[in-house]
Amino acid sequence: MEKVFLDYTQQIKILVDDKNLNISDLKYAREMLGRYGYYSLINGYKNEFKDPITTKYRSNVCFEDIVALYEFDENLRALFLRYIQKIERQMKEYLSFYFCEKYGEKQEGYLRADHYNYINKNRRDIDKLIRILQRYTEGHTDYRYINHAVLNYGNVPLWIVMNALTFGNISKFYSLVRYDIQAKISINYEGVNEGQIAKIMIVLTGFRNVCAHGERLYCYRTKQAIPDLPLHEKMRIPKFGQEYACGKHDLFAVVIAMRYLLPNDWFLVFKRELIKTISRYLKKTSCFTEAEVLRFMGFPENWKTITRYRKRKAV
Repeated sequence: MEKVFLDYTQQIKILVDDKNLNISDLKYAREMLGRYGYYSLINGYKNEFKDPITTKYRSNVCFEDIVALYEFDENLRALFLRYIQKIERQMKEYLSFYFCEKYGEKQEGYLRADHYNYINKNRRDIDKLIRILQRYTEGHTDYRYINHAVLNYGNVPLWIVMNALTFGNISKFYSLVRYDIQAKISINYEGVNEGQIAKIMIVLTGFRNVCAHGERLYCYRTKQAIPDLPLHEKMRIPKFGQEYACGKHDLFAVVIAMRYLLPNDWFLVFKRELIKTISRYLKKTSCFTEAEVLRFMGFPENWKTITRYRKRKAV
């Protein structure tokens, strides 16, 4: 059926008359539709509330339940983005530090293809990365600190350029540098090697983009997976065949990644905030049990035990 424009009154009428959604406060419903938009709010969060046979809302579902799930997801996005950015900041520091330790502070160091792992399968990606980096060394950017370095010194050290790179850029940068630099970086992350970190960064890039672009996070799944890690086994996560049932493509995979890539004190604060976020949502809804919410997110029921298995060593 072709989509046509509907005003807020018409949108509410369809939800009530055609979709069987309980709306007792019409003013509130109109305000929320104006605030979040029908497509983002209703189309984005309706599936968990519908009867799969009739495709109508279950009889106990009200408009406020959909808003509560939307706002829960919004809070999740803010929380996960904040800590993914901490991982990003630390990885940028390690990349610039160890790369410059080996190749120096001149921009020519990171603009040379032979300073990366320039094998056949990497050449196109390395050439593309260097083109991105080259643009920052030419000035006329949106970043005053880069323009200042170009104008006054004719050189933009890597630790300055790093500030302007996206998470996707640094994920690619890490995967393309030589193995000795990857190995030095991986020493700072107990329990994961350089190859595992590269795979984790790819997955985090996808989740970071979901958070930043306001997409649905709580039930998001990536095509890429984080590698099998000791925590999967130690938490006794069940398997479907050879694949772990959760903690690979889902939001819990990000929690596992954070357990390895965040310093211990940061992770513990993140975990406390996550527990509170889930708890607050459960108090607002009677539609789902805690087990159901965890299943939507890809969390095992024992997910809180994740902190038992590893202590950070001083670097």
